[in-house]
Order: sequence, then C-alpha cells, then structure tokens
Amino acid sequence: MIRNMNSYPLYDDGRHKVFWLGIEESEDERGILTNQYLVLDGNEAALIEPGGFFVFSRVLRNVSSIVPTTQIKYLMYSHQDPDVVAGLNLWFEYAPLAKLIISDLWVRFIPHLAVLSAGRTMGIPDKGADIKLGDSVIRAIPSHYLHSPGNFSFYDERSGILFSSDIGAAAFSNGEWYLFVEDFKDHVKHMEGFHRRYMSSTRALRAWVRYVRKLGPKVIAPQHGAIFGDKHVGEFLDWLENLEVGIDVFEREFYGE
Repeated sequence: MIRNMNSYPLYDDGRHKVFWLGIEESEDERGILTNQYLVLDGNEAALIEPGGFFVFSRVLRNVSSIVPTTQIKYLMYSHQDPDVVAGLNLWFEYAPLAKLIISDLWVRFIPHLAVLSAGRTMGIPDKGADIKLGDSVIRAIPSHYLHSPGNFSFYDERSGILFSSDIGAAAFSNGEWYLFVEDFKDHVKHMEGFHRRYMSSTRALRAWVRYVRKLGPKVIAPQHGAIFGDKHVGEFLDWLENLEVGIDVFEREFYGE
C-alpha cells in the first residue's frame, strides 16, 4: 500500500546531495505515479523531472524543506510529456532564477504551455551536453526514441546516479508501490508492457545500454516506478539488452505477422 512519504536522501557526501522528492497516496488515484529528484552542490540546485500540475505542491514543499527555491539553477526535463513539464509555469514563478533545460527539439513547443520562457531556456543539442552545477557536472545523455524523439537521461557524475527518464519506468497496480527494487524478477512484470509499447526501437535501446555500461552508474533512477541500486543495475541493463521493443515487435503484436 502506498504511504505518504517526504523526500529521501539518495546520496550525501557533505557538499553534494541527491534527494528523491517523495510521494502522496492521493497521487495514485489521479494519474500515473511520477518521481522527481533534486541535486544539490554547494549553493546550487537542479530539479530533475519537476513534474505536472497536481504534484507541484508536494514537490515544492519537499524542495523547500531542503533548499530555498531561489537556489534552483536548473529545471531539467528529459522530454516533453505533460507528466514531466505541465508544472513549468508554477516553477518559473517559485524558482525565479532557474533556467529550463530540455532538448533543442522541444524548445519551440514551450510557449504552447503559456510559458514566457524567453531568456530562461537552454536547449540541449542532440549529442548531449555537460551541465555545470556548483563544482560538479550533470551530463545530458542522448536517449532519443526512448521513448521521445528528443529524449535525454541525466548522469550526475559525482554521485554516480543516472536519472533515466522513462527507461526503467514501472506501472504499478493501484495501491502497489515501493521505492527501491528488491526482487528484480518480480519487478519485471511492472516494466515489460510499458517498455515494449513506449520504447520505439530495439536498436536505440541497445545503443543506450552500451553507452550506460561505460558510465558505470551506481544507481539508476527512472521517472516512474522504483529505483535500481546495487546488483539490480546490472540485472536491469542485462534485461534491457535482450528486450525487443516498439517497431520491432509492431507487426507481430498488432497484425499477427
């Protein structure tokens, strides 16, 4: 059963800190559950996957318990889906110094959210970018077609945490939820259908896995579902590498061919 939870620390070395930003039981009844994360280095903070409208009050409350919102330097979005970006107007108001970071592909769509974003938007080129936060670096890792054509994962080099966007997402049944993967084989049932439908290309997925293995993340933290740590990082990457998705299973699953 889901319980209300405040922020939870994922990493803390004194100067550099990473937090998962909580959940409320009511969110399970209002839409798909989402994860938001805060990276703090010195006096600068980055809010990763800030979320949609109905989670805003919870995220704001939990962020504010950790750091003043005037210290948020970046609002970092992996892609354009409403469960990621729909709270942007509110964040622009409450984090007045923050800049929006999103794929170059989606920059021109931001005004359609009724957001006056001139001078506050940083587009990420397709090949990715290194984003400086305090004395640390967050790397934007190309994750295109997984599932958005302009999609990025964000790798926090200092903590070794990879914020993987929808890669690794799990769709729990109502009332079922846990923060960390404990039994990977059991967890697969929450991921498989989503990945087969929403990840569009097996080739793109395997290319992402090869690149991520070189990074060697200690933790993989998706936008939906549970966080992979310890041995489950390797299990998760092995599972992805052997999964057929999207257009590669389209004919068989929809036309029986």
